[in-house]
Amino acid sequence: MEKEKIMAGAAKAAEAGTAILTARHLVKTYGKGESQIRALDDVSLEIRAGELLVILGFSGSGKSTLLNMLGGMDRPDSGSIEFAGTDISKTGDREMTRYRKQHVGFVFQNFNLIPELTALENVDITADKSEDPGISGHMLELVGLQDKTDAYPAQMSGGQQQRVSIARALAKRSELMLCDEPTGALDSDTGRQILIQLEELVRKHGSTVVIVTHTREVGRMADRIIEIRNGKIVREEKNAHIVSAREIAW
Repeated sequence: MEKEKIMAGAAKAAEAGTAILTARHLVKTYGKGESQIRALDDVSLEIRAGELLVILGFSGSGKSTLLNMLGGMDRPDSGSIEFAGTDISKTGDREMTRYRKQHVGFVFQNFNLIPELTALENVDITADKSEDPGISGHMLELVGLQDKTDAYPAQMSGGQQQRVSIARALAKRSELMLCDEPTGALDSDTGRQILIQLEELVRKHGSTVVIVTHTREVGRMADRIIEIRNGKIVREEKNAHIVSAREIAW
């Protein structure tokens, strides 16, 4: 019970700039023998409260695997991921689910929408309605899908499904937002609007946003940039010249 209490409230109390999630020496391998692939190879990093962090890497670099570890979707073979004084990679399934549900919002590359639910219902299942009962509809309007509230995933294009996924994550109002290629299936105008909204979550509302992408231009809006290659972090630096998402060239 004590562990649950810590997990339930600690992130909200974090001051801007302090570490809310710390990963140390993460290793993750897939396959066996000669076919074994080391997706993460001794990766360590901090995610700090109130920052916009961009993790850059080409396909197969390990960036999505890293995001899944940080979000509690998968566990490392070795290493630790500390949140609020607890190594979440060593907790049980129930506590891991609590961590994902209470503290993390996801934007998945493959959408992860429930096919039997409409766009509005897909957003509703995670929406925090404590301050705005109509937040699900507002978020769909924000991503330009106010005319698709009653549409099912099969009735929408890939880009539209991605926008529903983003609306769902925004409506959850999590302290930590993890985004896996959030603009990958979107046209340039819609992609820019999504990045603007993620930027505002950080600048106006104090949320923490991590964007995984292969697009270097997105890194220009970040407070900090981490580059991963072949499962290793090869560059980490503070962005000295932050550019607004509105100014990013596509």
